[in-house]
Amino acid sequence: MRREPLLTPAFLFCALANFAQSLSFNLYLHLPGFLHQLGAGEVQIGLLTGATAAAAIAVRPPLGRAIDRGGRRPLVLAALVVNVVVCLLYGTVGSLGAWVVAVRVAHGFAEATLFTVLFVMAADLVPASRRTEGLALYSASGMLPISLGGLLGDAILARSSYDALFVTSALAAAVSLLCSLPLRDVPRAAAAPEAPPRRGILSALAQRDLVPLWFLGVVFGVVLAGVFTFVKRFVMEEQVASVGTFFSAYTGAAIAVRLVGGSLPDRVGPRRVLLPALATLSAGFACLAAAQGAGEVLAAGVLCGLGHGFTFPILSALVVTRARESERGAAIAILTALPDVGTLLGAPSLGWIIEAHGFGAMFAAAAALMLAGTVAFGLWDRRASGAAGPAAA
Repeated sequence: MRREPLLTPAFLFCALANFAQSLSFNLYLHLPGFLHQLGAGEVQIGLLTGATAAAAIAVRPPLGRAIDRGGRRPLVLAALVVNVVVCLLYGTVGSLGAWVVAVRVAHGFAEATLFTVLFVMAADLVPASRRTEGLALYSASGMLPISLGGLLGDAILARSSYDALFVTSALAAAVSLLCSLPLRDVPRAAAAPEAPPRRGILSALAQRDLVPLWFLGVVFGVVLAGVFTFVKRFVMEEQVASVGTFFSAYTGAAIAVRLVGGSLPDRVGPRRVLLPALATLSAGFACLAAAQGAGEVLAAGVLCGLGHGFTFPILSALVVTRARESERGAAIAILTALPDVGTLLGAPSLGWIIEAHGFGAMFAAAAALMLAGTVAFGLWDRRASGAAGPAAA
C-alpha cells in the first residue's frame, strides 16, 4: 500500500521557517550570561525568563481562538515582523529594570505566536496516517537550532559582544520571514450539520483524555527549565564543557531518534515508547547532577536528547489525535503553552535551589520530579483515556 507523501514543498517551507526562527530564539541560550553581566543573580535570571513565559502563556487563549476562526498565515507573518524588531531591541538594554522586562515580554508574545501557529500549519500538512512521524520530522527542524544556537553563540561571544549575538538573532528571524512568504493556509472542510459545536479553549483544557497530557507537558516544561535556563551558568561556574558542546550532544541524539525511529510510536503504540523516553530524560538529569567533567556532561546531553527526541512528538501526536479537528488550534495553543508554564514555575524555583544548594542539587531535584511525574502520568492516562493496554493511543 502506497504511503501518503510527507515531504511536500509546503511542509518543507514550514520546516525551514521553523528552523530559522528557532535558531534566532536559541541564540538566547546565552542570555543568562548577558543578564549576569548586568548584575542578575540566579533567581533574577529565573524571574526574567519567567516574564517571557508569562507573556507566552497570556497570549495563548486569544491566539487559539484566532487560529481556529481565522487564517494561520497572517498571524505568522505579523509575529515574524515583531520578532525581528524585538531581537534588535535587546541591543538597547543596558541595565536591569523595566525595559529589559518589557523586551522579554514582547519576545514572549512573538515566540508564542510563531511556535504555535507554525506547529498548527505543520499539523495541517501532515497525513493522519503518518502523524507522529511527520511531527517528529517537523520538530527536528526546531531541535537542530538548539545545538547551532549554542555553538554559534559560543563562536560569536569568543570574538565579539552580545550586541553581535542580538543582531545575528534578528537576521535569523528575517530569514524565517522570507521562508514563510510562500506558505498558504490549508483549506478546511466545512463542518457537517451533525458535527458538535466548536467549544472554547477552556473546554479543550478540561477534556478528560487531554488533561493527563497537559499535566505531563507542565512537568516536562519545569524539568527542561533546568537545562534551557541554567546550563549557561552551570558551565560558566563549573568550567566543564560548553553550552555548544552540551546542546550538540543533546540535539544530535534527539534528531537521530526522530530520523531513525520517528515511525516507531505509530508502529508499536505511543505509550510503549513514551514512558521509557521519560525515564531516559530523568536519567540524563541525574547524570548532570553527578557530572564532574566534560564526559559526564556529554553523556547527560545524549540521555536528555534521547528522552526529549521521543517525548515531544508523541505528546504532540496524542494531543492532535484526541482533540476535535475544529479545536486543533486551541489544543495546540495549550500544548505549546505548557513549556512556558513549566518555565514560569520552574525557572525561579530551580534558581532558588541553585542559590541555596548548588547546581547538583537542582539537577537531582529535576530528575526526581521527572520520574515522579512519569509514574503519575502513566497511571492517570491509562484511566482517563479508557485504554485497554499500554499500546493504546
